[in-house]
Amino acid sequence: MSAYDAERGAAIACKVEAFVREVVAPYERDPRCGAHGPSDALIDELRDKARAAGVLTPHILADGDHISHRETALVLRAAGLSTLGPQAVNVAAPDEGNMFLLGRAASPEQKARFLDPLVAGTARSAFFMTEPAVDGGAGSDPSMLMTTARQDGNHWVIDGRKAFITGAEGAKVGIVMAKAEAGATLFLVDLPDPAIRIERVLDTIDSSMPGGHAVVAIEGLRVSADQVLGQPGDGFKLAQVRLAPARLTHCMRWLGACIRANEIATAYAVKRHAFGKPLIDHEGVGFMLAENLIELKQAELMIDWCADVLDSGALGTTESSMAKVAVSEALMRIADRCVQVMGGTGVTGDTIVEQVFREVRAFRIYDGPTEVHKWSLAKKIKRDATERS
Repeated sequence: MSAYDAERGAAIACKVEAFVREVVAPYERDPRCGAHGPSDALIDELRDKARAAGVLTPHILADGDHISHRETALVLRAAGLSTLGPQAVNVAAPDEGNMFLLGRAASPEQKARFLDPLVAGTARSAFFMTEPAVDGGAGSDPSMLMTTARQDGNHWVIDGRKAFITGAEGAKVGIVMAKAEAGATLFLVDLPDPAIRIERVLDTIDSSMPGGHAVVAIEGLRVSADQVLGQPGDGFKLAQVRLAPARLTHCMRWLGACIRANEIATAYAVKRHAFGKPLIDHEGVGFMLAENLIELKQAELMIDWCADVLDSGALGTTESSMAKVAVSEALMRIADRCVQVMGGTGVTGDTIVEQVFREVRAFRIYDGPTEVHKWSLAKKIKRDATERS
């Protein structure tokens, strides 16, 4: 992880913002944007343009080092100004989080095989952790992991089912969590593989991620011993390396989307007249936009605070939970106000405001529902109070 360099981060973010606003945003009504996300053909086209503009995978430097979390906040916020932006410049979930994890934990051979194509933007990835509720498997509680991995000579054999696996359809790199004798373990997998079968792609409220969110059956998947990430039993520890920063980068991207939605709602309120004056001159509308301005700044500051904690070398589990709750709930209120300000137009596909509302509503659940993070924080409060007494 590179040291914080404010000027470098601002310069990268400036280039990304210009590219997203000028090149990517016009694609937002492209027919290749479907209910299960933009098509791979569309993403490939946008990434070719990003590559030519010098903004592809901008959070990873030429020497392979990762810019600081504080700089990443600037860059990902700029990318998020369009719902297609993170995909176009290759900073979207789950790839961004998977690149971070592989950069921290993969062997040189694993990086060459699994990480390099992700950084180059020529492959997508999926993180196979969550399991179907009907199977009693891992969801918000990963200790309920049901997928198994058993050793067979120099190989591992993996069996189980996974759910809500973002981007599984079309992914070329997989990270699979399974329960081995030593405990939860992460395995790196080349995709597609006949042993990993997509049962169905779920119809969900959000629609920004290629491949959507799939239910997957894993039946007799064989991987070699050199495809274990870290050591057997390291799964939960490595997942935390990924999950805390990934929660925060979600906040960064969706902050950008809500900044753009607020810009659209503000422009509408200034131009649209009702009852003899512009909408913004009606207190009920003007106050909503004022509240948006306040909460956008609060979200930005919360993200920067948590980024500084991560940049200090701390794991940041508590801080990322706090940021995820505060930012996701604030962004939901902001997106809702944008829809309300725009009235009927706000619930149409004529602008991205309606989509941003849907995406942020899903974000309140993805990467841990608000209530799970609050419960985790309450346990820490009790633990800390007990230790002081």
